Amino acid sequence: MLTEPIRLPRRAGADEGDDLHRILSDLVQVSARVTRLANRVVKDPESIATWRTLSVLQSSGPMRVGELAALSQVAQPTMTRIVSGLVERDWIKRIADSDDARAWQLAISSKGVLALNEWRSRLATALLPMFSDLGDDDVHTLRRAIELVRPRVTQRPADIAARAGKESK
Repeated sequence: MLTEPIRLPRRAGADEGDDLHRILSDLVQVSARVTRLANRVVKDPESIATWRTLSVLQSSGPMRVGELAALSQVAQPTMTRIVSGLVERDWIKRIADSDDARAWQLAISSKGVLALNEWRSRLATALLPMFSDLGDDDVHTLRRAIELVRPRVTQRPADIAARAGKESK
């Protein structure tokens, strides 16, 4: 089994953009691995899709099930099943859609926020032993990296696509 990413030799004349591209590729890979590893250590009975759904609702606010499915990158029938379980636990609530009286929007409930925060805390606790050897400078570096990444991941996909289109012209 391949455990390390494949690294291609650096091209002659590679610029900073290439380096940033490689760093971002590594960031995507490492962050996904960290989340999966922490979730395995915690042995959480909930699926990652459940937590991703709550996270999307927390960060993006109320929305219809189709939009939630698209943002969570699951099929609408799958999202309907996830939503059913979350409503049953009172982790999300259905609210009337102000644009369409026949439709509902979904919002995270206070119980859902608590559950999501507890899950995130359990993941952080599971990861502590892996990072306990870091010095103050390294902890500061991680904090700074989060400060740089967080505002960029809260952008809407349409805004990112529009910006990418402008930069490629």
